[in-house]
Amino acid sequence: MTTRRIYIVDDDLAVRTSLEYLLSMIGESEIRCFDSGDSFLESAPLLEPGCLLLDLQMPGASGLQVLSTVGGRPTRFVPIVLTGEGDVSVAVQAMKLGAIDFIEKPCDHLKLMTAVEAAFTQQAASTAEEQRKAKAISLLEQLSSRELDVLRGLIDGQSNKIIAHALDISPRTVEIYRAKLMEKLQVRSLSEVLRIAFAAGLVPMD
Repeated sequence: MTTRRIYIVDDDLAVRTSLEYLLSMIGESEIRCFDSGDSFLESAPLLEPGCLLLDLQMPGASGLQVLSTVGGRPTRFVPIVLTGEGDVSVAVQAMKLGAIDFIEKPCDHLKLMTAVEAAFTQQAASTAEEQRKAKAISLLEQLSSRELDVLRGLIDGQSNKIIAHALDISPRTVEIYRAKLMEKLQVRSLSEVLRIAFAAGLVPMD
């Protein structure tokens, strides 16, 4: 089983100790505590991906400042913010910066454990998505510029004849390029081609 890493960032020793004890019940977990946002940010580049439990009100770098640096990168850290202020506007701002949930102190144990499990689920999904994207990009990089032109025509739903006219080549040549690009992409159908294009970001999402 993959080790699930949890990073607790809070300037209150009692809170850190309590959270560490509670979260140690999560199987295959590795927990590290930081007494400030500054100390976490200093270590962050060398840390493995994990769930981040982050206090919003701390001396030095605040929770929002930490989020502005590491938030929005769920394949690295999935943040859950802890607030003792009950300030909904600050919590909303934190979620805009990448936090997936906010929990008021003192933490409800069940809600906290549920949020942490959700964070790991989201991180696994984000990592899998990144891997699919990287593989798709790698496959597309094998295509020649002309094969990419044909692919874009296929993405737009154009027939071989229309693609041929736009590229000033024959429909038969389009068929050849189409066969070559499908061979390089290791697929047998147009739907599989489109899935790769979507995964790589070649097709804009509305």
